[in-house]
Amino acid sequence: MSDYTPDHPQQKDSKEKGGFSLRINLFFFSTFIIFCVIIVRLAILQFVEGPMLTEKESSNIVKDVPLPPDRGTIYDSAGVKLAYSTPTHSLYIMLMKDYSTVNGMKNRPEAEALAEKLVTIFDKYGDPKVDKKLTKQDVIDAMDLDYKKYAGYLSRRIKMDLTNKEIAYFMEHKSDFPGIDVEEESVRHYDPDTVAVQTIGYIRTFSGSKRLGKYQNIDSRQKNPDIINDPGLTYTEPEFVGFDGLELLYQDQLRGKNGYKKVPINPRNMPEGVDEIVPPVKGNDIYSTINKEIQLETENAIKDQLTWLHSHLVSGKTHPNATTGFAVAMEVKTGNIVSMASLPDYDTNMWNTGSISSDNWDKIQNIYMNGTIRSFNPGKKGAHPESVVLLGSTMKPLSVLIGLKEGLITTNTYYQDKGAAYFGKEGHQTRVQNSQGHVYGGMDPARAIEKSSNAFMVDKIGVKLYEKYGSESVNKWDEYMKQFGLGVSTGSGLPGEFKGIREYVNEAKTGSAQSAMAYASFGQQGKYTTLQLAQYTAMLANEGKRMKPQLVSKIVDDKGNVVKTFKPEVLNSVTADFDKSYWNEIKRGMKSEVSAFGDFPYSFARKTGTSTQTVGGKPVDNGVFIAYAPRDNPVLAVAVVIPEGGFGSSSAAPIARKMFDAYDQVYGLDGIPKKAKSTDNATDGTASSTTDSTTTR
Repeated sequence: MSDYTPDHPQQKDSKEKGGFSLRINLFFFSTFIIFCVIIVRLAILQFVEGPMLTEKESSNIVKDVPLPPDRGTIYDSAGVKLAYSTPTHSLYIMLMKDYSTVNGMKNRPEAEALAEKLVTIFDKYGDPKVDKKLTKQDVIDAMDLDYKKYAGYLSRRIKMDLTNKEIAYFMEHKSDFPGIDVEEESVRHYDPDTVAVQTIGYIRTFSGSKRLGKYQNIDSRQKNPDIINDPGLTYTEPEFVGFDGLELLYQDQLRGKNGYKKVPINPRNMPEGVDEIVPPVKGNDIYSTINKEIQLETENAIKDQLTWLHSHLVSGKTHPNATTGFAVAMEVKTGNIVSMASLPDYDTNMWNTGSISSDNWDKIQNIYMNGTIRSFNPGKKGAHPESVVLLGSTMKPLSVLIGLKEGLITTNTYYQDKGAAYFGKEGHQTRVQNSQGHVYGGMDPARAIEKSSNAFMVDKIGVKLYEKYGSESVNKWDEYMKQFGLGVSTGSGLPGEFKGIREYVNEAKTGSAQSAMAYASFGQQGKYTTLQLAQYTAMLANEGKRMKPQLVSKIVDDKGNVVKTFKPEVLNSVTADFDKSYWNEIKRGMKSEVSAFGDFPYSFARKTGTSTQTVGGKPVDNGVFIAYAPRDNPVLAVAVVIPEGGFGSSSAAPIARKMFDAYDQVYGLDGIPKKAKSTDNATDGTASSTTDSTTTR
């Protein structure tokens, strides 16, 4: 074996140093290459892949797009549908590109071409009976290409109520229309018999309803980034919402809860498909206290009476300007409103798409509001009274109550009616006479109510109250009015309810407190709604309890479970403040002669009224009438107002009679429905005398 050894030790050291240098160079070179690769990769990440990654990260933002629920049904008291929704199919589009005038003008021709194509399809497969067909501009407006109404990721409704042919076409050609989708929603319908239409109300789109405070607040809350919005409660712009009446009052219950789609959004706020769908929850159903049968009888009675007034003499002349009428029937013990009529009315189905044509608007703009709770102009040529008028002599029972309570009179007070009364300073006195100058002679307070003596009210109530309290008499009068629901809200909750006009307050400022009290005492200083008048009448009937007007009896969910019931509610009571003898006195006086009730089978209390007011420089007589029955066990209170109808006994009372008859048929003023009794008797081949008199009226 031989071992190799170098010839010189220096040669060995030189070789070892050379190898080490090579390794060092390789290490630095490798390190340089690695750093170069890292730098290049960072550059690629920053300048090439960075925007793509940012967009990918942004696309992880998911928006909750609401899906409107089916709206609940409004029933009458017997379960008849007054407002209900049926399923329909609508065409929606979700914009897949930016078509805005700011960044997407290059894409705008595509949108315009799509709109033109859609119109062609609508014309070919749509309902030929539709009055107004969509135009290309209508479709473009609905697309909202500049995002004025909707965010980019929200679907836009293009057309409602698609025909089967339209649905079939779009389903078969879905790939030809990116972003287009056929969605099921609902369309609102109202009873074609126009039952209490102004009370039930109507719907409009959320976008068209924001002038109402309720929806202004919702819109502001949804736009506030600091508020966490529940997607189930979020409103969309095209969603239908209640705009008046019970539709608005019970919007939250009728609406239900939104479903929603979880939609991924890219950096341009455009959608990228749908991740998840949460279905909506149907709204609750509302059972109204309105009874369709009684309501229709009330409405027909007003229509017939208005026609009659145009051709028959009342107070010596016909009344062609009597074109409106208002009536309310309220249960005395429960406060339930069984009928609430504002005539003329209209078909609320005009609103079922959330908007109305200009032609239809012209037809209804002076009748669409509820004249039993609001004051509005009838829209006739010339000057005419609004829907809220002076109470006239229907104020006199309350005037007598005030006089008795304040000690101005007693139930035994004797007064000699000479046909007129005077008030004011000596030599400058104002004369107030009875209607048509009648002189009634000796009377007590009950007879003063019965004969409607203006003179008694001025001498014994108005002037005496002023003498007792001076300028404070106006405040004292105002206090009593409000206790009886006049000049304050009835508590019904109906949107836009009018509190009335307390003219005695203005008269005290511009004239004198004495004249304010004199005129107020016989009903010429306060204009109040028909609902207020009905509530006041019920208060006279139950001797001092002001009942809240109930318009809904219960709310149930979609499975029929009762969510809430409504019980009688006393808003305030003055029963203890007035002696029983006072109530008996006014009840004894509420027996004005009314020919329309000549064969009425029940004892009843009533008061006629003719409120005279100056409109356009001329005096106008409005017919007013209140009544309750039966007299000793009151069940129903009724109030009727016929502007420009003349004497209330001839213009308004016949309507009230038919309202009582209708209630008697359905429920029975004595607790026995005559309709059921009539049916039973017809089966037996017999008929009672009560049934005979009812059926011949």
